[in-house]
Amino acid sequence: MIKFSELNIGNIVVAEFEGIKMEGEITDLNHDEKQVEVTTKIQALWYELEHLYPIPLSDEILLQFNFTKHENEDGSIKYMKDAFRLVTPSKNNFSEIEMWYREDRRHHPDVHYLHQLQNHFVSMTKVHLTTE
Repeated sequence: MIKFSELNIGNIVVAEFEGIKMEGEITDLNHDEKQVEVTTKIQALWYELEHLYPIPLSDEILLQFNFTKHENEDGSIKYMKDAFRLVTPSKNNFSEIEMWYREDRRHHPDVHYLHQLQNHFVSMTKVHLTTE
């Protein structure tokens, strides 16, 4: 389950409604009730935390978010988006990440899911991480 404190407007998560899971964007947060409004391709609905699921980081997800990939000689993978860099030990191994943006360097942050990467990205670059 995702912690409410990790969620921000603009994060992408999977929401479940009547047994159907769909990817959507968080468009509002109700801090009093700890509910999250998620807008999917179909509609915007409010969800309890137990109906939200994180999206694990993967090579495919980063490429979907327009990162370019460079395979280093040591087997590590560097993902780049403008001046933002993220390095993993190997393809689809996000157990140890290093990321940096200009002078801001973060070694082994607790980033295993897309919404966590989006939060680090916006705090470092002041720009939301989207597929556009």
